[in-house]
Amino acid sequence: MNGVSSSDLTYQQTILPGVSRTFALTIPVLPPKLADVVTNAYLLCRLADTIEDDVGLDNQQKSHFHQQFVAVVSGSEPAEAFARDLSPLLSSRALPAERNLVQNTAAVIRVTHGFTAAERAALTRCVAVMCKGMPEFQRNKSLSGLATVEELGEYCYYVAGCVGEMCTELFCLHSPELGERRAEMMRLALSFGQGLQMTNILKDVWDDRHANACWLPRSVFPNLDLERLEELHLTPEFRTGLNELIGIGHAHLRNALEYTALIPKREVGIRKFCLWAIGLAVLTLRKIHRNP
Repeated sequence: MNGVSSSDLTYQQTILPGVSRTFALTIPVLPPKLADVVTNAYLLCRLADTIEDDVGLDNQQKSHFHQQFVAVVSGSEPAEAFARDLSPLLSSRALPAERNLVQNTAAVIRVTHGFTAAERAALTRCVAVMCKGMPEFQRNKSLSGLATVEELGEYCYYVAGCVGEMCTELFCLHSPELGERRAEMMRLALSFGQGLQMTNILKDVWDDRHANACWLPRSVFPNLDLERLEELHLTPEFRTGLNELIGIGHAHLRNALEYTALIPKREVGIRKFCLWAIGLAVLTLRKIHRNP
């Protein structure tokens, strides 16, 4: 990477475990240069999440900072001004690692801008898609859930599917052999992302409710009022709907396995990165199925 300081690379490696235990476990198995890009990509996505999730910001401020952040990632605005403006507005509920990440946005962006043009384009597109689509769902969240499985799929795309597309672009840039399989991998990447995100949604049902959010689709629970889930989560109707969603998630993870099988066998690190994510998700779905 051109002109990237070792201290900036060290910072992003050091902050990663503070904002994601899972990715801190899986990213190091990637080839070193690819690991640097994927670490950076995750931190950019986490910055976008931090803006949207912070309770100290109103919707107008969130939209402003999302637009500013996309401009920062693309290189048309300075990262220092973004960090200076956003940091004091974060609520006391922001995690210390998230606050630290915002304060050090410039270090992360210096690494971003040291990548190749194609890598930067993949990262910028992902951040732009996420910052545009994620707020449409987050700002209309409620305890009544989403309307349909299709709407759930759209939500999963904005928070995970676009990340799968970005990772696929990065994998193809790393391994030109994958370029021949790019179209098939892109199709499966969307399913991969949805499988992982559905697992998180099912795992975090109660945590999300504390944040006044429910991402379960009402169409799967036709005779259940999701706003009364605290009362109704032990009913057969809930168990039936939950099992259907577990099945849908599991089917997406099977597609994720097919995705991984398209990666050349010599790319052991990329295969491990994908397989560990799939394995953790499958084990989580198994636990949810056993204890709904």
